[in-house]
Amino acid sequence: MSISTFFRESFIVYRRQLRMNLRNPTWIIIGLLQPVMYLVFFGPLLKPLTAQFGATNAYTFFVPGLLVQLTVVGAMFVGFGVIAEWRDGVIEAERVTPASRTALLCGRLMRDVTQLGVQSILLVVLGYAMGMKAPLGGAILGVIITLFAGAASAAASNAVALTSKSEDVMAPLTNMLIMPIMLLSGIILPMTLAPSWLERLSAFMPTRYIVDAVRAMFGDNPDTSTVTWGILWSLVLFFAGIWWGTRTFRKENS
Repeated sequence: MSISTFFRESFIVYRRQLRMNLRNPTWIIIGLLQPVMYLVFFGPLLKPLTAQFGATNAYTFFVPGLLVQLTVVGAMFVGFGVIAEWRDGVIEAERVTPASRTALLCGRLMRDVTQLGVQSILLVVLGYAMGMKAPLGGAILGVIITLFAGAASAAASNAVALTSKSEDVMAPLTNMLIMPIMLLSGIILPMTLAPSWLERLSAFMPTRYIVDAVRAMFGDNPDTSTVTWGILWSLVLFFAGIWWGTRTFRKENS
């Protein structure tokens, strides 16, 4: 198959999936609502604490963490839609077409990244409106890095969905993964405030490095090492997620 054919097939799937979302934007709104509520209701509580963890602006510290929450955690739920499509026969109908099995996945991931991108931009704009001080270039790069991690999370969610084909299996598994990501990545509070054993445990959480990198890019003088580690982990997760999702999609549709 030529590259142009692959992209054309992926775009056809992407366009169909995007139309479905636009007809029923409930999940887009729900996905954005939680981080926005954190920003509006929890952000002001951080203002008296910012000096304790070396920050000068509560929202400059808080928004990067919420971006990771929005993209990585939010993308974990896209698999539920795949289960619904499988149950309704949509996946089976796509199997009889000559479209590439990889294109069927990539089209969906393009839809997910588009949705996460719009939500991320709205979150950053709201952060600026509430007083966030961050260089525009750093904010843009931070959004791009989190979108790579979000794409990895969406691909993995699709893989789990096609493997389990059951909300009863996927729901507890997703909740089990969300808890350590939220608590050990420093999304809300920095892990430097945690006990030493908990901080050492968080060193095994890839999303912590992504949070630290995005947070550094939102600052005025980002640390090169911190940013590099975050970018590397984001790319590692991205390629691993794409590989797993593509392999599962091909297997389930062979």
